[in-house]
Amino acid sequence: MSASPRPPIHVIGGGLAGSEAAWQAAGAGVPVVLHEMRPVRGTEAHVTDRLAELVCSNSFRSDDAESNAVGLLHEEMRRAGSLVMRAADGCRVPAGAALAVDREGFSAAVQATLESEPLISIHREEVAGLPDPSWESVVIATGPLTSPALAEAIGALTGEDALAFFDAIAPIVYKETIDFSKAWYQSRYDKGDGADYINCPLDAERYESFLDALLSAETVSFKDWEKSTPYFEGCLPIEVMAERGRQTLAFGPMKPVGLTNPHAPQAKPHAVVQLRQDNALGTLYNMVGFQTKLTYGEQKRIFRMIPGLESAEFARLGGLHRNTFLNSPRLLDETLRLKAQPRLRFAGQITGCEGYVESAAVGLLAGRFAAAERRGSRPSLPPPTTALGALLGHITGGAVAETFQPMNVNFGLFPPLADAGAGRRRIRGRERKRAMSQRALADLGGWLKPPVSAES
Repeated sequence: MSASPRPPIHVIGGGLAGSEAAWQAAGAGVPVVLHEMRPVRGTEAHVTDRLAELVCSNSFRSDDAESNAVGLLHEEMRRAGSLVMRAADGCRVPAGAALAVDREGFSAAVQATLESEPLISIHREEVAGLPDPSWESVVIATGPLTSPALAEAIGALTGEDALAFFDAIAPIVYKETIDFSKAWYQSRYDKGDGADYINCPLDAERYESFLDALLSAETVSFKDWEKSTPYFEGCLPIEVMAERGRQTLAFGPMKPVGLTNPHAPQAKPHAVVQLRQDNALGTLYNMVGFQTKLTYGEQKRIFRMIPGLESAEFARLGGLHRNTFLNSPRLLDETLRLKAQPRLRFAGQITGCEGYVESAAVGLLAGRFAAAERRGSRPSLPPPTTALGALLGHITGGAVAETFQPMNVNFGLFPPLADAGAGRRRIRGRERKRAMSQRALADLGGWLKPPVSAES
């Protein structure tokens, strides 16, 4: 990347989306000023002041690019030169078919790369209110924890009430405190290395006792203004899932299928709690699907009822943070610009996408779009048949504005495959997903070709 006399793009927010947006813009030869308010102003969820800190799970979910939409998004981002994916691949820890990372190593890698890029200048400061009018091109990637002053200013500008939901954080356990006379290593159906998860079994009686404790436990109290805030369905607290039916957990995050307890091979467990490696050293494991709003005392008491975790010590207990997002189908144009003030672009979870990878992907697009404009080119939209294009289309118009809620990437957002025609077999299931993935990567290649710039 070489120096450039062009005016800078200002990126507000140094999370996954902001870091990726800054990287993509600099990669196009455009200077960037990256504004991050930590440590000047902290948040309810962040622990460090590092860029791209992961505050919830350490998993980027499935890495299957053939038949999983998020795995396809991984591959598309890799081909687009994503910094987030490069750092994730470099900090990978065992997780079966999923891509999970050492969270500290991941954020350190992203920050070091951005700090070493000459075209990127990092300013540690809060942007309170709307950005300076002299900033001609701005990407707002402040995430689910946008500072109150900026959130209020955005609300006043758009005339829209902020939408919000709670995102729950799962506890992390020290591996050395897990009892392996009861727990064992195994991936569901022996996928990946076959032993990427630690499993803790519950028979029917233990499961019922655990459920009773969970349903009667003390939870964090909501403030009056928070009580009507909906949860995101993909990240429900464990106790909220339990309220939906006594077998909901046994058929959800605690399902025992694909697992065999070597301590009692003939006794099929009624439910299983899985823990996934959380750091490269393998000393920390997070409780999969155990996002929670229980009080800290209740978490320790109830989670130690799980066989194998009776003496568990927690490196981090679960918690909640409040997420805010725009009604993007109504407020943003097809290149993520705010219709009411086009110098402002939005990226990441504040646009109403959900998930680490999706947030970074929208940051990737915002950075590329902003850089194209700075270079005098018309931003090129990714084909709607790609994961990038399908996600962009959903948040900028594909969703119904009146009922808009955060969404992970999924094949339901993609255009259907061409009609098989009379007398030809209609493909379904995994074969259909593979065909959609093949189409996506083929179409992505044309979009990634360097555009002809109006300005050299």
